[in-house]
Amino acid sequence: MTAVSVVHAGGGTAGHISPMLAIADAVARLEPLAQQTMIGTASGLETRLVPAAGYPLCTIEKVPMPRRPTRDMVTFPGRFRSAVAEAARILRTEEADVVVGVGGYVSTPVYLAAKRLGIPIVVHEANARPGLANRLGARVAAFTGVAFENTPLKGAEHVGMPMSRQISQLDREATRSSARRELGLAEDIPTVVVTGGSSGALNLNRAVASALQDLLATGAQILHLTGRDKAVLDDDGVPLTTEGYHQREYLDGMHLAYAAADLIVARAGAATVSEVAAVGLPAVFVPLPIGNGEQELNARGLVDAGGALMVKDEHFTRAWIRRNIVPLLEDPRRLVTMQQHSAERGITDADERMATEALKVATR
Repeated sequence: MTAVSVVHAGGGTAGHISPMLAIADAVARLEPLAQQTMIGTASGLETRLVPAAGYPLCTIEKVPMPRRPTRDMVTFPGRFRSAVAEAARILRTEEADVVVGVGGYVSTPVYLAAKRLGIPIVVHEANARPGLANRLGARVAAFTGVAFENTPLKGAEHVGMPMSRQISQLDREATRSSARRELGLAEDIPTVVVTGGSSGALNLNRAVASALQDLLATGAQILHLTGRDKAVLDDDGVPLTTEGYHQREYLDGMHLAYAAADLIVARAGAATVSEVAAVGLPAVFVPLPIGNGEQELNARGLVDAGGALMVKDEHFTRAWIRRNIVPLLEDPRRLVTMQQHSAERGITDADERMATEALKVATR
């Protein structure tokens, strides 16, 4: 019997690559003989993350749709046709039985190539507001799964967000003490994790720094992931150090931060919202003020369920922190209630649900 061939399409950002890798890992668990290949571009994070995860990567040209009249608009049709042709060549070479797409620039030409070759398509959309590629892909897909239940894609099923099993299967209670030790934190002190991601963290960092003494006065400790080159500095221009405050630029392995935290303050990317619900972690979301408002939509369901608070970026100030976060830290019962509501919304098997559907489609 010939092994099933699954070709995944997606890339650019971790928001696309992480669920793609999670689905691939689930396919490998469910069907160990499956052949898997990923299609991305030569300029995205996939060039590093996909090989590191042990999967072969093929690349096609990144051809974004021009948003306004420029020289790119003249060259776009030819470049796009070339990308579709290259995607078709890869699909034929890999003898693909199914294409699994997660969106991004690379997915559109792969979807079109698969449709022309008669290869079935499975789509996963991570955001509450779907992107152009997946709006197109969902029209011809054999199965479409979405991370958020109100995502406007016709016929889609709410499956949740595929994520690393280090996170989806995390037992926060059992690993809290060891995670805090590994992160250099006190084991028996309420812990707040603050992260603005690799970009867009500047205003969040400033607000937390301005309210630092208010937060520490509650008896909590702070783990602040500032983002690269965005350290909080003291009056001498060096990274701030004070008892109970720990800052890092980034952390490899967010499962440690989730295990250590009693509360997280974060942006509202689709992965972050889904992950904190999966592990049952109370959250304060500060959506990025740029983009088309998808981060606020991502967080809305968890906020309405009582598992998180949300505040606009421009309103996230020392005064807001004193009115909202400080009382939370002073009332552990509220945090327990938020934890329960968050866990009720969490989905921990989205990776296997997507993998199961992909294998069903591939073997029909």
